[in-house]
Amino acid sequence: MRLTSEIWVSAYLMRLRTEDIPAFIVKKGDVTAGAVLIKLNTLDGRATCYQRSFDLMSGERAWVALSSGPETEVDASINKQRNFDPDLWVIEVESRQGRHMLDEPGLE
Repeated sequence: MRLTSEIWVSAYLMRLRTEDIPAFIVKKGDVTAGAVLIKLNTLDGRATCYQRSFDLMSGERAWVALSSGPETEVDASINKQRNFDPDLWVIEVESRQGRHMLDEPGLE
């Protein structure tokens, strides 16, 4: 049984709060099955957007960079995805150190 998107997002935001990493929901998607994009804003004009990817060969899921570079370009990439998928969640994480915790146990 898989977690709903809403429960995963709530748990992720709580996990970030415990590490004092600011994050907020930019766009709320479908509560049960919406895909989730994580925008990591390093507060220096640059950002990286991560999406969950599924490897058909191994069956593993991993967070991979969808786009990276100037924040305006990353935002444009996210908006393109939002136009394609109206059920999409967008979470913005703000960390000068580049911490997003997506590689931590339970979130990887």
